[in-house]
Amino acid sequence: MDSETVHLNIDYVGSSGILLSTEQKTSLQNSLLILKHQNKFKKVVFWGKVTGCNKDYFIAQGVGNDEMKDKKTFYSLDCNKWALLPIATDELKVLCSRIKGRFAGDPSYEYEHVEIRKVPGENGEENEEETTIAIREEERLAVTIETIDRDVKIVPRGAYVKLPTGEIQSNPSFEGLSTSNAAKLTSYFHFDKSASLNKRNIIQKANFDKSLDFLGDISEDIPKGSWSVQFERGDAVATIRSLLWIGSVFYHVPDSRHYGQVYVGNGEMNLDLPFML
Repeated sequence: MDSETVHLNIDYVGSSGILLSTEQKTSLQNSLLILKHQNKFKKVVFWGKVTGCNKDYFIAQGVGNDEMKDKKTFYSLDCNKWALLPIATDELKVLCSRIKGRFAGDPSYEYEHVEIRKVPGENGEENEEETTIAIREEERLAVTIETIDRDVKIVPRGAYVKLPTGEIQSNPSFEGLSTSNAAKLTSYFHFDKSASLNKRNIIQKANFDKSLDFLGDISEDIPKGSWSVQFERGDAVATIRSLLWIGSVFYHVPDSRHYGQVYVGNGEMNLDLPFML
């Protein structure tokens, strides 16, 4: 959700229970504008909010020329002061996958994970050794945000174009999806570099436009039924909710350039989804 219009566009997802106070809207609009100019970003988007036991994390992302690769993530506890999140490395992803439960709301809070490793001992025997690994909450937050982006961050077909240089940029010719296409899951793509077209057969790929259809759509996501598509205000707004990451809501106004996505939740995947379908 573009930070410059967050005070207006947040109303599109209000029916999903996602609300911001007047004070929060004002603070976000001002502080994100400063963040954009200080870091010379092409655009800053309000990503959403991860709720914690003590405080909540407000999340924003700044993007450069390539909106998929050139991206930095920031967090704030008061909508005014922003701090850069660490990079989610593969090692961090493995460690954070073992942490369960809600966020504390303190970036410096440390989770302790005990690993039992076998080390060589005397007479060729192996001894067990306990190793305690500390993981800071801001590291877990960085991994969680990247995971949510990989799983459920979506864009309408045609909203982005892949240039001959390989850069992915916003498509200035995008005029929105029609009302009929806005109701189809095939009209929405995963906005992630790991999204693949391999699920499509040769006949389907023959009709693809390489500059537009360079990402995989969400119709084949597993498990089936992990997306909910609804129209609100008549046919004025199409809303797509993720049932895998409850709190992730995407909206699009058909026949217009207005679309966006926001996440407001506790940062935990809905592992009960297969039993709910």
